[in-house]
Amino acid sequence: MFLVLALGSAVVYGMGDWFGGRAARYQASLVVVVVGQFVSLVLVAVVTGVGAAAVPDSSTWMWSALGGVLGALGIVSLYHGFANGAVTVVAPVSAVVSAVVPVGAALALGERPALGAVVGIAVAVVAVGLVSGAVGRRDRVTSRVVVLIALAAGTCFGLLFLCLERTADGSGMWPLLIARLASVPMLCALLLVTRVRPTAGRAGLQIAVVAGVFDMAANVLYLLAVRDGLMSIVAVVVSLYPASTVAMAFLVDRERVTRWQTVGLALAATALVMVSVAQA
Repeated sequence: MFLVLALGSAVVYGMGDWFGGRAARYQASLVVVVVGQFVSLVLVAVVTGVGAAAVPDSSTWMWSALGGVLGALGIVSLYHGFANGAVTVVAPVSAVVSAVVPVGAALALGERPALGAVVGIAVAVVAVGLVSGAVGRRDRVTSRVVVLIALAAGTCFGLLFLCLERTADGSGMWPLLIARLASVPMLCALLLVTRVRPTAGRAGLQIAVVAGVFDMAANVLYLLAVRDGLMSIVAVVVSLYPASTVAMAFLVDRERVTRWQTVGLALAATALVMVSVAQA
């Protein structure tokens, strides 16, 4: 079941990134993230209030708040890269790093996936890079700034996955609510310091709302998945999120899918089968 939840999280994360990237064409990436995070804060507050989980301990509060801040910074970095035309660099690098960080942490913490699952993880990491367009594209921007943005985004996402995994299993959706209670004020403070303001009109703001809904839904699915399975496997499956971003770009934006991206999609499916069989 955890593989289904992790795959669902990947699909929803990717769609959220697509919506967020479109919103960032009209609004500053920081504005897009603030709107999305505020919307997701309201949603998760309602869900947490309906749930029966008790207020968690201080450890869960600490990990959740840290994850919220890191996740928000990761999204700002990702959307900034997308808005500046560096999608073909930011997407693959951030996705691969977001998989490697929690996998390395999980192995250090003692997780030992089956051999077939380990091979599947390696295949999935390669698939992430191919699907995102790391190979076979001639329009890549390879400046040091872009690479640093991609590394920062991926590291933040990977640490977010790790932080959420460290929260108490019986804490319900509290970790996501706490994460937003930490990230929203931090982002609002950034808005004040940077003096970034929304552009005239509502262009992009409505799309940012949709991106926020998808982002929170993906976080919920990830949290449920990592509570039921190994983080080293769940994080890699979730890092396949660029596949749905590419699919949306192909179906809606009519962008061309390269041969290498097609190979990456096939490898992603192969990796999921390998992990599923190994963990069965």
